[in-house]
Amino acid sequence: MNREEAYNLLRQNLKNQNLIKHSLAVEAAMKALASHLGEDSERWGITGLLHDIDYELVNDNLKTHSEKGAEILKGLGLDGETCKAVLTHNEAHGVAPESLMAKALFCVDPLTGLIVAATLVLPSKKIKELESESVLKRFKEKAFARGANREIISKSRDYLNLSLEEFVEIVLSAMKEISSELGL
Repeated sequence: MNREEAYNLLRQNLKNQNLIKHSLAVEAAMKALASHLGEDSERWGITGLLHDIDYELVNDNLKTHSEKGAEILKGLGLDGETCKAVLTHNEAHGVAPESLMAKALFCVDPLTGLIVAATLVLPSKKIKELESESVLKRFKEKAFARGANREIISKSRDYLNLSLEEFVEIVLSAMKEISSELGL
């Protein structure tokens, strides 16, 4: 599946614009991480783009979310590693990510949400004005963007061999590159 096909599939399955923007943010972050880690950025990007493909289909039910997504992608012929990454990105299943790509997706998903939240509290609401230091400061504020699981984000050290600072910088830079698509 190429990027255009993946994007069309995403648009067929998700109508909520914020979910589409989230998927685009995760795609950009996954591509940047793949490049940084010497992996296949196209494949990682498509995995990031499609990771929440089933979200509206399962009506936000976290107990089935990502299981259905992995099943959909498997039915479309995507490789097992991609399908497993989609499955394991939802910590509700208790299945630990195994491949480097799955570990990256697991950590990236909540970080993109934290970055969006940190952007939206800026007076300008422009991601290009957001600095890594601000994201790291917000990371320490437990009451800020509670849905962004800090424990999972912190696994970047063990899973990706990246410090939290490096991880935030890579993901923030990737999201800045698509700021207009994100509406930020």
